[in-house]
Amino acid sequence: MQSNHGNIFNFEELIVWQKEVLFAENVIRTLDDIETQRKHYRLIEQLEAASTSVAMNIAEGKGRHTTKEFIQFLYIARGSLFETITLLIILNLLDWLPEKNLTELSSLAEEITKMLNSLMESLVAR
Repeated sequence: MQSNHGNIFNFEELIVWQKEVLFAENVIRTLDDIETQRKHYRLIEQLEAASTSVAMNIAEGKGRHTTKEFIQFLYIARGSLFETITLLIILNLLDWLPEKNLTELSSLAEEITKMLNSLMESLVAR
């Protein structure tokens, strides 16, 4: 992912942030394909919010002044990622999201979770 902002937004250099932005894009594009007789817009909106919240919290935390604050925002980001997966599971149970999509998105989320955990562990060790 190429940045057009120079070095001012150093969160863009974080691979976990880059992967999460692509994950959020993938979730939103997947939602565009959902067809139901009665769309539950609140669930869809919550899923969009949760999936984008992960990258936003990583960025916000990176912009804080202390490592402790950054770590706190990484925990919040991980929570939003877990919320995203929970909503995807619910959509799958409602037969709105094919199992294949759930499996693919869950696999990506698992990778991002591991990256978040590793980043938090490395920051605590400093």
